[in-house]
Amino acid sequence: MARQRHKRKESFSVLIVPNSEGKSKQFHISRGTVQMILGILILVLLLAAAAIVWGVGDFGKQESLRRESEEQKKRIEELETERDNLVKEKDTLSAEIEALQSEAEAKEEAAGEEAEEEKEEAEAEPERDNSVPRQYPYTGISTVLSNYSEEQPYLSLNTAAAGNVVATGDGMVTAVDSDDTYAHIIEIEHNNGYKTRYMCRQEAQVQLQVGAQVQAGDILMTALTDDTQLDYQVEFEGESIDPLTVFEAKG
Repeated sequence: MARQRHKRKESFSVLIVPNSEGKSKQFHISRGTVQMILGILILVLLLAAAAIVWGVGDFGKQESLRRESEEQKKRIEELETERDNLVKEKDTLSAEIEALQSEAEAKEEAAGEEAEEEKEEAEAEPERDNSVPRQYPYTGISTVLSNYSEEQPYLSLNTAAAGNVVATGDGMVTAVDSDDTYAHIIEIEHNNGYKTRYMCRQEAQVQLQVGAQVQAGDILMTALTDDTQLDYQVEFEGESIDPLTVFEAKG
C-alpha cells in the first residue's frame, strides 16, 4: 500500500530580541497571514492615495470657489459704490429741482404781485381823457418854422408831401373854411373846453366835413406838395395857449 504524502505548510518565523537581557521571542506567521497583512497594507496605501487625490481636487475646487467669492465680493463693492454715487446724484438733482421750483414759484409770485400792482395802479389812475389835444398834428416829416408867442398865437410847421394833418384829440368838426391867407382852415371843438385850429397855406386834400365826429389820430387833410406850411392853434376856454404845453410828443 502506497504511502500518503502530506503537503507541508509554509510559514514565516519572526524573532523578537529585546535590547536588554531577557528572553527572545519567536512567532510563527503563516503565509496566508502575511499575504493578508500585505493586502491590508496595499489597500490602506490605495485608500491613502485616493484620499490625497480627492484632497488635492477638493482643494482646487475650494481655491476656485474662494477666487469666485472674492470676485463676487469685489463686484458687490463696486455695485455698492455705484449705488452710493447714484444716490448722491439723485440727491443733487432733487436739490436742484427744488431750487428751480422755488425760483419759479418766487418769479410767479413776483409776477402776480406786479400784475396786481399794475391793476391797482390802473384802477387808481383816472381814465385818460382823449379829448385833450395831446397828439402831434402831422404824421409825416416836418420842421418847426416858428414857435408860439403872443404876437404869433400858433405853432408854425413846414411839412413834406405824403403826410397827413390829423386830429390831436377827440371832438367834433365845427368849421371847414378858407380865407385870403389860408387855403384850408379846419376847427375842432373838444368836450373839455379845448378848441384846435388847423390852418394850411397851400392846397391840400380835405377829408372831413362840418359836423363830423373825430378821434385823436383821424386824418383831417393830406398835404399834396412839399414845403406846405401848417399853422396849428390851440385855445382853452376861449384863450390861445402854447400847443407845446399840451401835446405829449410827435406821434
